[in-house]
Amino acid sequence: MSSRMLARGEWRGYCDHISKDLVGKSAELELISLDLGDRIETRWLPLLGIVYDPKSDVFEVALEGVDHLIAHPREVYVEETARGLVALEITADDDTRQIVRLREPLALTARA
Repeated sequence: MSSRMLARGEWRGYCDHISKDLVGKSAELELISLDLGDRIETRWLPLLGIVYDPKSDVFEVALEGVDHLIAHPREVYVEETARGLVALEITADDDTRQIVRLREPLALTARA
């Protein structure tokens, strides 16, 4: 398993590339911060998509019944295995880490 940081210029394209394949995948959302501690925000809900809007500088993680916004992200890491993407970690400007973990790896296809 390896983790790599995405450059800010890659965020939107990466999300656009994986989002359609993420629809319906089971995911959980974990929040980690000094103020809140470590907590699971959602457990294994169907994922509807992950998008980044550079204009408003916001990530949107849409799960069934939950629309989670991450304003002013500072860093984005993706965790990948030989089988595909297993997690996406977004650190907001307040140092809160938000991890979208997939129940099953998402096979990554080559970009055109």
